[in-house]
Amino acid sequence: MIHDMMPGTEEQLQKEMTSAYVGIDPTADSLHIGHLVSVMMLKHLQRAGHRPIALVGGATGMIGDPSMKSQERNLLDEETLRKNQNGIKAQLSKFLDFESNHPNKAVLVNNYDWMKDYSFLNFIRDIGKHITVNYMMSKDSVRKRLSSESNIGMSFTEFSYQLLQGYDFLFLYNEYGCKLQMGGSDQWGNITTGTELIRRKTGGEAFALTCPLITKADGGKFGKTESGNVWLDRRYTSPYKFYQFWLNVSDNDAEKYIKIFTALSKEEIDTLVAEQNAAPHLRPLQKRLAEEVTIMVHSREDYETAVEASNILFGNSTSEALKKLDEETLLAVFDGVPQFEILKSDLGNKAVDLFTEKASVFPSKGEMRKLVQSGGVSINKDKLVDFDAIIDLSYLIGGKYILVQKGKKNYFLLIVK
Repeated sequence: MIHDMMPGTEEQLQKEMTSAYVGIDPTADSLHIGHLVSVMMLKHLQRAGHRPIALVGGATGMIGDPSMKSQERNLLDEETLRKNQNGIKAQLSKFLDFESNHPNKAVLVNNYDWMKDYSFLNFIRDIGKHITVNYMMSKDSVRKRLSSESNIGMSFTEFSYQLLQGYDFLFLYNEYGCKLQMGGSDQWGNITTGTELIRRKTGGEAFALTCPLITKADGGKFGKTESGNVWLDRRYTSPYKFYQFWLNVSDNDAEKYIKIFTALSKEEIDTLVAEQNAAPHLRPLQKRLAEEVTIMVHSREDYETAVEASNILFGNSTSEALKKLDEETLLAVFDGVPQFEILKSDLGNKAVDLFTEKASVFPSKGEMRKLVQSGGVSINKDKLVDFDAIIDLSYLIGGKYILVQKGKKNYFLLIVK
């Protein structure tokens, strides 16, 4: 998980309980899995006896970090920032201990609290004079933006970002004794500006540690799917879809991710890698990765529901398992399958009429009869033996759904209004 660290970082961590922070951008009221790497760093830090500080960038979130970005971002208002901060803290509580009496219990801070009353004149007098423009221009994030072919350039607002992030580090150093900042490798320039500011303002020593930016083996962006980010909040990404994301990563990615996103020991991971190499089709790495991360972010119950739901789509599941699914999971499982809306008054018809006339699951009655006779049609996971069977209210799942299966893989969801 380590990409780079300043000399002396390891010695500092071995010497005493060290406070270290990671900055989190509050652009939404949920974290997504792109944030998980730095959250796992804080989790490891706390497990090793050190104190994690999660900094929600309320002030810096109003500006936008130029690192790795090709254009400026929209700015947030204070009400939205507070809402986002509360959502983020609730999620971080699943990874970090904020509540105990241990000396290394986690702390959540928001840089808006110390920036909102800091006047511009005081800031450039107290902070700006300690860092030269030459020093700021030498940073990769600045150089890349200024030399980009797009000619967008860089506003003063974004140019000043590293000074603000540097001041955060100085503030936490003075108020919390924080001596280490961690983040993705793209943050190296901003973090070292903070260590330099601390050195020049106080004569003290502070450190930087970065983790690699997570990539996918095929070069695609980690954590992005066709429908966008994979979120930790179930309102945006259901536990079933979250589980499926990890289950479907490639073998190469699974071997890398299991070392980053779980707290499994090296021995356990080595055993899983050996199992995967011996029988890749069984996907032990993906299954264990999906299990660990889904339980950590959601719960064991959500994980078990996701496994059952996967069996409904891809395994030989039963109608009992189907009926146990909550509506959210049912809709997540069958997202993308053809759906038909029918009226409650359409129920009480023969199957052959309902599934050809009211919902065109089958193009003709003749085709449906043939498929039923050969055992190729199931309703709610039960084989349909009689194409003249009456489909009534008793067939409804959750009072409003009927699942029709044609052959092994073709599903149709009827929604009863």
